[in-house]
Amino acid sequence: MEELTSSKKVTIMIALMAAMFFAAINQTIVGTAMPRIIAILGGIEYYTWVITIYMLTSTIATVLVGKLSDIYGRKPFLLTGIVFFIIGAFLSGTASTIFHLITYRGIQGVGGGILMSATVTAVGDLFAPRERAKWTGVMMAIFGFSSVLGPTLGGFMIDHMAWKWVFWIFLPLGLVAFVMIWFMFPKTARVETESIDYMGSIFLSLAIVALLLGFSWAGSKYAWSSPQILGLLSAAVVCLVILLLIERKARSPVMPLGLFKNSIVTISNSIGFLMNAGMMGAMIYLPFFVQGVKGVSPTNSGFVNMPMSISMIVLSTLSGRWISKSGKYKRYAIIGMPFLVAGMVMMAFMNSITMAVFSMLIFGIGLGIAMPVFTLTVQNAVSPSDLGVATATATLFRNLGGTIGIAVMGTVMNTTLKNKLKAAMTSGQGVDLTRLDPAVASQLSGFLNPQMLLDQPKLKELHNTLPADVQPLFTQMIAMLRSVLSDSLTVVFLFGTALLVLAFILVLFLKEIPLRTSNDVKKEQPEEEEVRTRKGKKEPALH
Repeated sequence: MEELTSSKKVTIMIALMAAMFFAAINQTIVGTAMPRIIAILGGIEYYTWVITIYMLTSTIATVLVGKLSDIYGRKPFLLTGIVFFIIGAFLSGTASTIFHLITYRGIQGVGGGILMSATVTAVGDLFAPRERAKWTGVMMAIFGFSSVLGPTLGGFMIDHMAWKWVFWIFLPLGLVAFVMIWFMFPKTARVETESIDYMGSIFLSLAIVALLLGFSWAGSKYAWSSPQILGLLSAAVVCLVILLLIERKARSPVMPLGLFKNSIVTISNSIGFLMNAGMMGAMIYLPFFVQGVKGVSPTNSGFVNMPMSISMIVLSTLSGRWISKSGKYKRYAIIGMPFLVAGMVMMAFMNSITMAVFSMLIFGIGLGIAMPVFTLTVQNAVSPSDLGVATATATLFRNLGGTIGIAVMGTVMNTTLKNKLKAAMTSGQGVDLTRLDPAVASQLSGFLNPQMLLDQPKLKELHNTLPADVQPLFTQMIAMLRSVLSDSLTVVFLFGTALLVLAFILVLFLKEIPLRTSNDVKKEQPEEEEVRTRKGKKEPALH
């Protein structure tokens, strides 16, 4: 598709951006409204499944579609992804029970995974890596814009409209994106020499399911040492070993092992894994500080994230253009990573809302500069025939990093909270319940849970219902809990900092090869060979 005219490519990109925005805005708008929706439907104990099922189905769809789209082309999967997403979103709005919602969100996850994989890969089909950089930045900005608009719009809608419209409001955009892809995106011929790796696909899916469920439930639903978690992680290892044996002999493997012999692909995917794992500290636990420690309302808490989203939108667009103009990418990773580390360090030691805002601003600058780099490096390092599977593999590592990062940070958070709360109780900083009337002590002990700090209206209600002589003790206990929560968050953010520092170290070992100016590798090879020879770094040409 590289031979298409510039105007035709721009038209196709508008269609791709509409499809990506349709998927992204649905996710961000639903995230804010989901707690209220669950409260209406009931079944709060199954709340995590609404999130987990989407993550599972989207991750599996992303990986499987990568190889399939290399065989059949991107267009069928772009259209299929939109259809699945529309059906899942529409059905979600009709859900009458939590179990219906979980099922329909699973369908929506299939569509979302297909769309995310196919749209990013389609950009690679349209543009050579040199020109692709600026469009990658624009696609990143689409995510940033949806993360600014979605939460605010979702909060407004759930307060003023029936909850079903949270799922339905953007359905017309999905239909528009479908029509645009249908008429504008060119159809490509099937690669007849390729076959579908059914057994590899099955065991890859089983390994992903076992791994994601294991890390999603570890430390929350089940203990890390429980038979359930150990069983799931063991099953993931067994499926992975079987997958490796299958892929070594498969004619057209769903995950070619040769990809991981390429140091650029391996290091880029490792960096993406660590970045997403560390980034979860900022995304998941910043509201704990803003709402829990500082007592800010959820609505106003959302505004604290805006500087990150806005700076990411601006910098991802600019960095894409800079990379496209210079043909160099490593320097932007080296520049962006210190901003990420600095932003996380600021979060670890923040003591005010102002500092939280600045930390998110710095973090967003780092994301905007560095994040577009690592998909580009993977796509530039492989043959165009492997573009889909390479892009899907990069996405898989990011998803795994985010899931595992959330689980590990959750364990760090819970363990630290428990230890620091115990230390505060015995050090005399807090309320010594042993010296109080047993009835009062029993009443207050039920409030010794830092997570209750996230529900400000309930805190005020509890304070007002307590006897006048107990209220000062309750206030003192809340102050102690806020101090404990703040100290625990410091440990969590420092853990995230360590992951980002490790990612930065890996960036230093990332090889930089010239960004191709054509998707025709044979045309590029003599030029690249000449560049490598001039640099004194004789490397084998891409193949």
